[in-house]
Amino acid sequence: MDPTERKKMSVQYFRQAYEAQTHGDIGEAIMLYQKSIETFPTPEALTFLGWAMSFLGKFQEAIDICKKAIELDPESGNPYNDIGAYMIELGRWDEAIPYLERASQSSKYDTPWFSHYNLGRIYEQKGMIFKAKQCYQRAVEENPEYVLASESLEQLKYSLN
Repeated sequence: MDPTERKKMSVQYFRQAYEAQTHGDIGEAIMLYQKSIETFPTPEALTFLGWAMSFLGKFQEAIDICKKAIELDPESGNPYNDIGAYMIELGRWDEAIPYLERASQSSKYDTPWFSHYNLGRIYEQKGMIFKAKQCYQRAVEENPEYVLASESLEQLKYSLN
């Protein structure tokens, strides 16, 4: 099969996997993401496979998978943010910071408010309230409709009074 056909088939598997994941069928989604990657590996499929693994609580596996996505495309922001988020879940706050900072600076990242929000969570956890506030504010500036960041920013205002 030529590369164009492999890529087309990979996209089909990816779409089916995403559909399965949105319907809560994580096992099916993982199988289809893996098929997509076997057919034609992309950073998106790897990142989404990691995301599916995280639904099963397999955060270290998700981190390892996202690192493979970064190897394929170091400019893709999603895997950096996801690694940071998984490290937060594992309580590895300080290790998460460079990944989240890298995500927020990535040229290929459509949702940088997630990384700003996650950085805010870390700084809040560490008691660095002013820095947390800056991160939440940046997330809200990037996406005024991002409710989690708005709520976190509001909570910080109350805790500072």
